[in-house]
Amino acid sequence: MASTLVFVAAVALIAAGGAAAHFRVRAGETARRERRHGKLVRNRIPQIIRDGGSEPVVYTAGRVEYRHRLRDKLGEEVAEFLAADDAAAPEELADVLEVVHALAADLGVDEGQLKKIRAAKTAERGDFSDRIIWTGNL
Repeated sequence: MASTLVFVAAVALIAAGGAAAHFRVRAGETARRERRHGKLVRNRIPQIIRDGGSEPVVYTAGRVEYRHRLRDKLGEEVAEFLAADDAAAPEELADVLEVVHALAADLGVDEGQLKKIRAAKTAERGDFSDRIIWTGNL
């Protein structure tokens, strides 16, 4: 469990430096697209809406749109994690991990393969447990 949380935190922090910046630049565009064209939601959300007395308007995304929407969702979930306090952070990390697993599956990579890739990178480059901050070279 701890290694999974470290992995998710690493994904979130990497995204914060790259994808989150991209997400911030596109935030207005993304918000407009969601209002007009919806957003990717978890599989049970339509039924939860029905159980609440409303009828959701949904459609199933094609493969290309799905991949695009997963990437948007990763930015959204990372942004929510970055804004969360310590009490809410684990739940937000779980959301990030759910999207990471969906992205991996979309790329044809199962959870076991993803763990092997992560382990190989850790063996080659290390992990983040020593809290090392690089400030450049001399």
